[in-house]
This record gives sequence, structure tokens and C-alpha cells, in this order.
Amino acid sequence: MVTIRAEILSDVPAREALLNAAFGVQRFRKTSEKLRRGRLPAEGLAFSAVDARGTLIGTVRLWNIIAGSAGQAVLLGPLAVDCKAQGQGLGAALMAHALAEAKRLGHAAVLLVGDASYYSRFGFSEGHTGSLQFPGPVERARFLGLELVKGAFDGAEGLITASGRVLEAAKKVA
Repeated sequence: MVTIRAEILSDVPAREALLNAAFGVQRFRKTSEKLRRGRLPAEGLAFSAVDARGTLIGTVRLWNIIAGSAGQAVLLGPLAVDCKAQGQGLGAALMAHALAEAKRLGHAAVLLVGDASYYSRFGFSEGHTGSLQFPGPVERARFLGLELVKGAFDGAEGLITASGRVLEAAKKVA
């Protein structure tokens, strides 16, 4: 039995270990990580999947951003599932849960950088991101968007920037 629930503070070390196993430490050099650095996930949009013993086996977070002229949006990622739990639909369940919650909370648009072959089944497409720009290098074919509200990306152009809650530790350094 797997439960998807809101991420809790005690999940964070296991989450970081899972992300390191899935993506390696080079994940910190990705442009999308620059948008997350020093920020907290969007309120109510950080999720953990745990097995019957309470062991974290999956994770996904969404982050507040400004999507150029489209305005407020959320950036999804990273999404990861423990290698022992892959192929069982857990990634899809995490995605469906995260997107439903984002919509319920009033978010109109979601962006991510990922494999179109995987994310297109959830409605993500490159068509929504054509005139938007990431603040660093990104493969255009992997820069995808999803409208939770029809027309959210109509005419959208400009730079993606971070917004939302700043980590207290980051405030002290700045």
C-alpha cells in the first residue's frame, strides 16, 4: 500500500537521498534548480509517497514562478520514484495528485523541464512555452507547459523568474 501525502519535515533527508540516487549531484547545476534555490515549495504543493512502513519512495514539488507575461505559474519538479517502486504507476499517481492540487489551489499554469514522451500524457506540451525563456540553458524540446486554466499561456513571452516564499536561511545570507 502506498500513500501520497503532504511532505513533512522528516521526509526531507530521505527526499534528498532519493533525488541524489535518481539524478546525482549534478542536479544542482540545472537551470531549473536555480529557480528553486533559496526558496520553499509553493504552499500546499510538496508531496511524498510512502509505503506501508512509512518509507519515502516518491516525491514531487511545485514552485512559485513568474512565467514572463503570463504571470504567476508553478514549476514542477523534480519528480522521482525509488528504483524499487518504478513501473507501478507511482510517478503517474504523484503527477495526477500534484496537478489536481495545483488546480484546486487556483494555479492556472504549470511549467517543467522533462521528457515530452513521459509528460505529454498529462497534457504538457512544448507549444505553451514557445516565447518563454528560462534564465539559463535548457533543451527547448524538454521545456513543457500545461494550462490548468484554458488560455493561461495565450501570448505568453518573456523570462521565467523565481517568486514565492524564501527560505529563512537564504534571507540571512542575502
